[in-house]
Amino acid sequence: MAELTEGQDPDLEELEDFQDDNEGGQHELYEHFRVTADKGQSLLRVDKFLFEHLEHASRNRIQTAAEAGMVFCNGKPVKSNYRVKPFDVITVMMDRPRYSTDIEPEDIPLDVVYEDDCLMVVNKPAGLVVHPGCGNFHGTLVNAVAWHLRDNPDYDPNSPQVGLVHRIDKDTSGLLVIAKTPDAKTCLGKQFFNKTTKRAYRALVWGIPQPAQGIVESQICRNPKDRLQMTVSFDPEVGKHAVTHYNVLERFGYTSLVECVLETGRTHQIRVHMKHLGHPLFSDARYGGDQVLKGTTFSGYRQFVQSCFDTCPRQALHAKTLGFVHPVTGQELFFNSEMPDDMTVLLEKWRNYANSPDFEK
Repeated sequence: MAELTEGQDPDLEELEDFQDDNEGGQHELYEHFRVTADKGQSLLRVDKFLFEHLEHASRNRIQTAAEAGMVFCNGKPVKSNYRVKPFDVITVMMDRPRYSTDIEPEDIPLDVVYEDDCLMVVNKPAGLVVHPGCGNFHGTLVNAVAWHLRDNPDYDPNSPQVGLVHRIDKDTSGLLVIAKTPDAKTCLGKQFFNKTTKRAYRALVWGIPQPAQGIVESQICRNPKDRLQMTVSFDPEVGKHAVTHYNVLERFGYTSLVECVLETGRTHQIRVHMKHLGHPLFSDARYGGDQVLKGTTFSGYRQFVQSCFDTCPRQALHAKTLGFVHPVTGQELFFNSEMPDDMTVLLEKWRNYANSPDFEK
């Protein structure tokens, strides 16, 4: 997979203004984004390549940036039709410094599940952003980790050689591993890359997937119609390969509790794959799960569903288990986290409803 420089915020809302600003002549340029193509990268136009990697820029905006001399490959400006090759280093430059994202320690509560000299496992609550970026420059998990490790002279929260090994969405709860040393991050990173880690999630989804067990395998890319969404693609040259195993654990008539086991870890992977199956995550506003998608038209039922949305006003997704090999001891570690209160109450509501006289069996 392409390597994104840690700590950089790919927010290029100012791209379309650059050309006018730059008409007066050459200015000092500042790096805003850097990505290195992996060894398996096929020849791909740089505008299309960046479109896949930048969350907040349209392809037209990227092309405008390239025409203005903002897009570089290996230190030299390139136009939109330049074809990216393996190991090319693509950078986007602007004539103004980017917002400082230096990570400052902040006293934010942390639920530390495990900790030793080289790593820590934390249980992230829903609503906590994992890493600074795009409007969330403070109050994140990494700020909390920086505070927790503030007396560790070997831990630099601004160094890409330590810190987060993987991420989960802001409104997803559950387990994350953080490397405290460069060797630990390298070792753990290889385990994630080689798909040897064990990650299982619990999700409440609309409807009951058929068959009850299955595998979703596709490419995942940005939705060209909505840049805040990801979507499924079956074009091997578009997006990133993604594999999700799912298993229905419990049925509640119009919803079901599903276990999702990840082989890969793509942006919004479970949310996208379950929507692709026709079973969006319950209360997932970004992917349509915040609407009544299954059930009756009775007002009582709709009131019940609304009370469920109020109970869990975020996608009903929890990173429940995490397993990996310890970078130093070689011991296989396995962690399990209990479901948070909002999902526990939500599931109990659906369980009671499915067993009530109001439910049409």
